Amino acid sequence: MKTTKGIVLAGALAGLFLCGQVSAADLKIGIMVPTTGSEATAGKDMENSIKLAVDEINKGGGVLGMHIVTITGDDGCDPQMATAAASKLVSSDVVGVVGGYCSGATLPTLKIYGDAGTPFVVAAANSTKLIDANPGTSFQINSTGFDQVNTAVSLFADKGVKKLAIVHQGDGYSEDLAKLTKEKWTAMGNEVVAYEVVNKGEQDQSSLVTKIKSTSPDAVFWTAYYSDGALLIKQLRQAGFRKLIAVGDGSNSPKLLEIAGKAAEGVFCFSNPTAEYLPAAKQYTESYKAAYKQAPDAYGPLAYDGMKLMADAITRAGSTDKAAIVKALKTTKAFNGITGAVSFTDKNTLAKSNFVVLVAKDGKWTLLK
Repeated sequence: MKTTKGIVLAGALAGLFLCGQVSAADLKIGIMVPTTGSEATAGKDMENSIKLAVDEINKGGGVLGMHIVTITGDDGCDPQMATAAASKLVSSDVVGVVGGYCSGATLPTLKIYGDAGTPFVVAAANSTKLIDANPGTSFQINSTGFDQVNTAVSLFADKGVKKLAIVHQGDGYSEDLAKLTKEKWTAMGNEVVAYEVVNKGEQDQSSLVTKIKSTSPDAVFWTAYYSDGALLIKQLRQAGFRKLIAVGDGSNSPKLLEIAGKAAEGVFCFSNPTAEYLPAAKQYTESYKAAYKQAPDAYGPLAYDGMKLMADAITRAGSTDKAAIVKALKTTKAFNGITGAVSFTDKNTLAKSNFVVLVAKDGKWTLLK
């Protein structure tokens, strides 16, 4: 994608808007997700889910007697846009922020929110780089890359894989996942026969496909996002590669299956639990469909839980003081969300892994038994 810095910054500022008229009695919560760019589908799904949670909270009387209003910052899955969005949200005096989809875009915002003392519930982004960069005010409710790597190498070993090809895009999320997988896989005595980086938005992957095939891998692991991953899958299959293909949680959107078509059949995905596999998400799914006329995407449930958790923490804090909210988040014990119980480690990461393995079957992601 070709954009100038001026356009990027303009897009970031244009992506910020107030939802309704804000009064002194309103409680302002920021939403930071990509609502433009290649990952806009996932970002809009998260925004929709957060607003759905807000509607439910407000109908139940709000928080501390206040009505929640939201301000959305479009991070565009781009670090520069994200810093502009985070700065605007902070200057808008939001009490807290929920969102964070792309790790590379989320990473530079942690200091901005930290310097302002603003609590940030990170619903999707899960690069391990976020852990060391966390100033103490951010809380990840999706399992980290460490958990995903353990899930991935376990599947590869179960499937008899010995030689692995790994492809990433050099961003904070996909490079981190690729690097950790390579380290873990080789430490187990296996081979990484190809370790490749490709540009985001690259349409023709023929040279990459030829290079991968020349190394004769038992499996290919795509660690980046769904839009480009779908194209690589199609081109691998068109070139005759019939062995295992797996993708990370950045590719768990149904959109990957739509774009890749029949080529996606049998592809494995390491994923956070999505709505269709969560019994507690039934009412959420029905409400989402009623409100938006479509099914929720992969990160909607986590975004929904992120907003509910933020409201719960403010309630437990008994105040809109940011430091008190951060303290309440840090001491969260088994918050009962639709994606499962949420508790945090001393590094503000999810205490228990939520990763599952999906497999593409008949054009849908299904839970691998």
